[in-house]
Amino acid sequence: MRLIHTSDWHVGRTFHRHRTIEHLESVLTSLADLVCEHDVDAVLVAGDLFDLSMPAAEHFDVLDRAFSRIRDAGAVIVATPGNHDSASRLGFQSTWAAKAGVHVIAKWPSEPVVLHDDHGPVHLFGVPYLEPSALRVQHPQLAEQGVDVSTADGAVSWAMGQIREALHDSPARSVVLAHCFVGRTSTGDEVVDDAPKDITVGGQSLVSASHFDGIDYTALGHIHSRQRITESVRYSGAPLYYSFKESSPHRGVWLVDLDDAGLADVTWLDLPIPRRTRTIRGELESLLADASLDGTEDEWIRAILTDAQRPADPMSRLQKRWPNCSTLQFEPPEHERESRTYRERVAGRRDIDVVAEFAGDVRENEPLTELERSIVEAALNSVAAEEAAR
Repeated sequence: MRLIHTSDWHVGRTFHRHRTIEHLESVLTSLADLVCEHDVDAVLVAGDLFDLSMPAAEHFDVLDRAFSRIRDAGAVIVATPGNHDSASRLGFQSTWAAKAGVHVIAKWPSEPVVLHDDHGPVHLFGVPYLEPSALRVQHPQLAEQGVDVSTADGAVSWAMGQIREALHDSPARSVVLAHCFVGRTSTGDEVVDDAPKDITVGGQSLVSASHFDGIDYTALGHIHSRQRITESVRYSGAPLYYSFKESSPHRGVWLVDLDDAGLADVTWLDLPIPRRTRTIRGELESLLADASLDGTEDEWIRAILTDAQRPADPMSRLQKRWPNCSTLQFEPPEHERESRTYRERVAGRRDIDVVAEFAGDVRENEPLTELERSIVEAALNSVAAEEAAR
């Protein structure tokens, strides 16, 4: 049996307020092409199919088209919700969808999806993102039974215990889809959380990789870059870049082969990258004239300016060369940062530039949109007119 492991599609997510839906749909079309090219039996989507729990109608259409292309290419689909998904919405009409080859395992406990090849059955279990506080409300009997689900580790341990019981009763090759944060590899190396927002929550979300011991393959979701935890426990990462934290150059899927004994081989398949990320650093004029950056104009750009004094209107000037410049940071020389007061730093600058700088600082370096900038300028002009009329 041949499987593709993917995750974290985040249909509807923007990149620092820039629309990405067209890029994502083109990449998911390429994923369907890989299904056909490699004669894949099933595509596993390990959570965060949507970016919001209440997706827009357009985002449902994108997911529907992606699923349809994968089914037309010959593979069934097995998916489970992540922390960004609404399990109830994603699982709506899952009984009917399963008849069309789209299996959404939206709750736990749940029966496995059973697929067959020449060697017999393969049981595919989906473990949705398990929120400990919600789990304690949904299953109050766990406390009476002495089962600790106060952390993500305890919740996953409980779920995997049930999976092992099911496999004991019906032995078969096994695959688990799980949306969680496994913090360390089998060799003790720390797994870097490169999702756009912190998902570790002070250690309460950390899950031990040992819970997946004995499973032929575990398809993880939650981290946005590919990771090999063990030979049989992996993250595929997201198909697109969703923040500048995601430094891995790879975007793709794992191709997983099962033989009669279990896991036979795992191979990485690249997906196209519609737009890469790049961080540029230096003084504004030097960056704008830097010939070594020719060819980067279509990339997502984070600019770190090292000018001793802030240039006028730097974002608009950067965007003339890099239309997709998305964040702007200022890191003047250390002595400049220490010696100048805030009054000195803003002296002589336009009010709109000061407001735009402040907004960028408090919004993780996301600049004002054109609409926001026009609203602020209108407000400032109104105040200036009132003061002039006094």
